[in-house]
Amino acid sequence: MGVEVKICGVKSPEALNAAIDAGADYAGLVFFPPSPRYVNPKTASELAAIGRGKIKIVALFVDPHEDELDAVLSIVKPDIIQLHGAEKPVDVRAIREWSGLPVVKAISVRDENDALSALAFRGIADFILFDAKPAPSSELPGGNGETFNWRAIDCVATEIRFILSGGLTPANVAEAIAATGASAVDVSSGVERSKGEKDPALIRRFVEAAKAAAFEKV
Repeated sequence: MGVEVKICGVKSPEALNAAIDAGADYAGLVFFPPSPRYVNPKTASELAAIGRGKIKIVALFVDPHEDELDAVLSIVKPDIIQLHGAEKPVDVRAIREWSGLPVVKAISVRDENDALSALAFRGIADFILFDAKPAPSSELPGGNGETFNWRAIDCVATEIRFILSGGLTPANVAEAIAATGASAVDVSSGVERSKGEKDPALIRRFVEAAKAAAFEKV
């Protein structure tokens, strides 16, 4: 099975269709208002309708309340929930059981100790998404275009199902897959023409590079 690709921070039909046409497996819709990639539930429901049956829709939240989740899930009807905040294992379990949907839990990584914290979610989250730990001054928990030391996740790479994120681009995704053995990768800023605005050509190049890297590993 080849590497799966998630294009995160999709805001427009143009970007969504580019992801679908390129062969991406997942499209991420961001429900975190401070993000330049934020979409409101109405727009998100329209995008989800376009993608239904063609690509899996991932709804991304940061420390959400139940009312926020309910408002989005009821009209967007995503396939997967992604939690990108400081959620604890008990929170992830509760959201997974309440929603009945698979859950991706993001873990911010700077070193091996950060990676090891992912083990607390083993058997609770369906996937761990490893992202670069943001700078203390950053307002965003992810999507900052920063990489991290890929060797830091060696200690858990065979213990959990993970998605690799953090500063990936068409130019470095093949190297990242080779270094980590990732079976899924996630990109946001690495396929943008400007902050929050996706570039269809970069989306295509990223998906092609990731899928080609997977083919070479087999």
